[in-house]
Amino acid sequence: MHISVIIPALNEEAHIERAILSASDADEVIVVDGGSNDATVSITEKLGAKVIISKKGRGVQQDAGAKEAKGDALLFLHADTMLPEGWKESVAQIFTDGNIVGGAFLLGINSDNPLLKFINRIANIRAKYLGLIYGDQAILVKKDKFFSIGGFRGLPIMEDVDLIRRLRRHGTVKLLKEKVLTSQRRWYKKGLISTTLKNWFYLFLYYIGVSPERIYRLYYKRP
Repeated sequence: MHISVIIPALNEEAHIERAILSASDADEVIVVDGGSNDATVSITEKLGAKVIISKKGRGVQQDAGAKEAKGDALLFLHADTMLPEGWKESVAQIFTDGNIVGGAFLLGINSDNPLLKFINRIANIRAKYLGLIYGDQAILVKKDKFFSIGGFRGLPIMEDVDLIRRLRRHGTVKLLKEKVLTSQRRWYKKGLISTTLKNWFYLFLYYIGVSPERIYRLYYKRP
């Protein structure tokens, strides 16, 4: 099985190299840049990954990368996240089961903060028992299935939850036992408790039918 790793990026010069290097076993690494004005693109090119320029927006960028991907399976990796050693073998193994259409890794937050470790533990319980998987867990999906359900649909937010929800209607989404390692930055940027509560609130809005476009405007305080 050939695996394409797709990394959406916007001004990620501080993290992009580690993400790309962690995916070095991939058959193809595609970085989809949303208009960076830092060294993201030059670092990517130096490392030999393919660069695609796209409109800004994680859903839009990931859809653009998928259209260019040559692999049989797509793995969507956030630019501040690193794949574990042996990830490729684990991904290839789960897709030997014809009922599995996608999957994701357990989450590992790169922090020794006790509260953040607790949040990390809750996130993995949520993923394991409730099936709530987010994009920072490195979502993977068979390419043909990805396109047959419409991909990320260019959604500005909740694109990860929306994709997993639709994937489950067509087969099994497998949670791998290995952990990705993601940056602690988004929790510290707006506060640990505040970030967690807001994430739950916006997820609740999505599940009661509020559109991702409306949630996006609320999240970024736009009219």
